[in-house]
Amino acid sequence: MEKYPFFYLFVFVLFVTGCSRDKGIPDYNKYPNDIGKLVFTKCATPGCHTDASKAAAAGISMESWDKLFEGGTGSAAVIPFRPEYSSFFTYTNTFSDLGLAHVPTMPFNKEPLSREEVVMIKQWIANGAPDREGNIKFADNPNRKKIYVVNQGCDVVTVLDQETLLPMRYIDAGNTGGIEAPHMIKVSPDGQYWYVISLNGNSLQKYRTSDDGFVGEAILGVHYWNTLTISNDGQKAYVVDWSATGDIAIVDLNSLTVEHNAGFNFPHGSCLNPAGDTLYVTQQEGSKMYKLPVSDFSSFVEIDLFSSPPASALKPHEVLFSPDGSKYFVTCQGTSELRIFQQGTDQLLAVIPVGAMPSEMTVSAASDYLFVSCMEDVTSFPGKTGSIAVINMSSNTLVKTIYTGHQPHGLAADDSKNMVYVANRNATQDGPVPHHSSVCAGRNGYITFIDMNTLSLVKEGVNDKKVEVSVDPYSVSVRP
Repeated sequence: MEKYPFFYLFVFVLFVTGCSRDKGIPDYNKYPNDIGKLVFTKCATPGCHTDASKAAAAGISMESWDKLFEGGTGSAAVIPFRPEYSSFFTYTNTFSDLGLAHVPTMPFNKEPLSREEVVMIKQWIANGAPDREGNIKFADNPNRKKIYVVNQGCDVVTVLDQETLLPMRYIDAGNTGGIEAPHMIKVSPDGQYWYVISLNGNSLQKYRTSDDGFVGEAILGVHYWNTLTISNDGQKAYVVDWSATGDIAIVDLNSLTVEHNAGFNFPHGSCLNPAGDTLYVTQQEGSKMYKLPVSDFSSFVEIDLFSSPPASALKPHEVLFSPDGSKYFVTCQGTSELRIFQQGTDQLLAVIPVGAMPSEMTVSAASDYLFVSCMEDVTSFPGKTGSIAVINMSSNTLVKTIYTGHQPHGLAADDSKNMVYVANRNATQDGPVPHHSSVCAGRNGYITFIDMNTLSLVKEGVNDKKVEVSVDPYSVSVRP
């Protein structure tokens, strides 16, 4: 025996280690022990949320902590810190005092979870749904690329991970405690901050993109704040109040101080020219637009948006410049048109008929396309409501009309991903029935994705890919 001491020592250690593993606590594939035990006895079981059977279980595998965050066919299963937006909680909850409860109750066709188990799930998600080492999903990279969507019906901002195209956070917006209806969101040119304004709110709020933490707010006063434009250097914001004597507030984004400029006639859409020295603002209830030197708003001029008087008001809604700055585009809701103008001379270059209620626009420098959401178009796709008009910016022509979903509104082009993200409001009862109800009144909307190579919707299997989000998704912005 003395001849082989190390051999016998190795066998002894292996035996002891094996016994310890058998008697110890399982690893549960990175889940915390209590959550892991529940998942592997009641969720990730044969025929349910496993890799082998996830196709019949909403596409969700729960075989590991990482796979749980891959979500399913409809959206994410867990939103860290927000159990009320996490289907893992809402579909296992049967206790009304604990929050939202969806059907069918999970585990499917089995005994519901006990109150203690439901509370455990809720608390785990409220704490960030960490793994067994305390890591929070999506918190590892402060430079993560993200997609931001405001939800008017729930006073929240949905934050989607650009890589997976799944919701990763829900951030509360507003400061009054009432329904403020966040209306527009913009990421700063340097990608370090995002800003949000609300129809019924009194402020412009500033958040970091690194962790989506609140930085501060500029108090604007209670008006009907509609659009937001940020200067090229990220130092100022121009916030527009859509009312009969509308205010165009100038906000210093460092000090968050405000300069008010009231007395404009129903101002709405806004953008800066390429030089950044002139603010263009549409007059929503007429057929004109303001051009305001940023150094002196009092010396503004008005320009007509027609070559001959139109039969009815154009009702210009939004304005946007081409990437090269040579021309600008105006959506005209009164006449269901896109009008294109020469930069500098303001000469009308083209009038392109599009679907009803043309609203928001986004441009792709890489593909030379302009995308226009036509929220109430019922003629392009009979039996459906809404379309996206695709315009070739070089030839000023309509290339294609795409159906992306019910009542598309906000949209943003992402040249790094070669996609356009479209927020489909789905606010009326004739739209598709949401997968589940919301903690807020109203119907959940969804995001769809246009492939700019094919000018068609991105697929998930044989179906168009869509990701359900909270109520009334309205405006979209991308962190570059």
